[in-house]
Amino acid sequence: MTGAGRLPAARRKAASRPARRPSGPVKGVPAVTVGGPERKTLVLTGASRGIGHATVKRFSQEGWRIITCSRDEVPEECARDPSWTRHITVDLADPAAAGRFVEEANAALEGGPLHALVNNAAISPKTAFKERLGILNGDLEGWRAVFELNLFAPLSLARGFAPALHRGRGSIVNITSIAGHAIHPFAGSAYSTSKAALSALTREMAVEFAELGVRVNAVAPGEIETAMIGPEYESLIPRIPMHRMGRPEEVAAAVFRLCSADFSYVTGTEVFVTGGQHLF
Repeated sequence: MTGAGRLPAARRKAASRPARRPSGPVKGVPAVTVGGPERKTLVLTGASRGIGHATVKRFSQEGWRIITCSRDEVPEECARDPSWTRHITVDLADPAAAGRFVEEANAALEGGPLHALVNNAAISPKTAFKERLGILNGDLEGWRAVFELNLFAPLSLARGFAPALHRGRGSIVNITSIAGHAIHPFAGSAYSTSKAALSALTREMAVEFAELGVRVNAVAPGEIETAMIGPEYESLIPRIPMHRMGRPEEVAAAVFRLCSADFSYVTGTEVFVTGGQHLF
């Protein structure tokens, strides 16, 4: 017989087991793992190749949920990444399209927080002969197109995602360039000037967004081995103290760390990922 006040053996065994927690996403609570820590969310532009693609892979490895955009579709093997939640094909050089991207990405957040915005998309146009476009040989419409994507799109996205970033106490990382700090033999004048402006915008944003609890920093890559790099760039290696070009994964690592708690007191800073090239 069972003693007074004691449960039967079968019921005691069931009561001793922990309650089973539901698995999978919970409707209306995006980017949260039930019973576990909050799963962070990244929005990144220019994701289909190079530095952007490497950055997405790094954040995915760290368990982040990822929303991206670019003018091209992502490679098929990357589209199968379960962390790569949403990719939107869009040309951010079109202000109306940039606005639609902000609306669609915010809808995907479902009112939840955003923890990182990485403004990576950019263009550096050249002539048909890969000649550097300067001030005298580049038309003004070309300059406007460069500034629309390289400067105004980051500004528009930062404004559009400000409420979500505030909810996530998030970070913005703008991808600038070594070309924004010194004359570069291959980067055009419009590109270099737009990246210098983005560096200045980063500092301005850092002050204003601090009121929202959002940090804003920049990463300035040097010569990085991507599809944009041609044989002519080999001539620049002697001016790199580390005597080699960088890898996209090395830039991605700097971006990730700036978005992590390790850099929670860092804002308004530009990190040079150049192998020391910017020192000359």
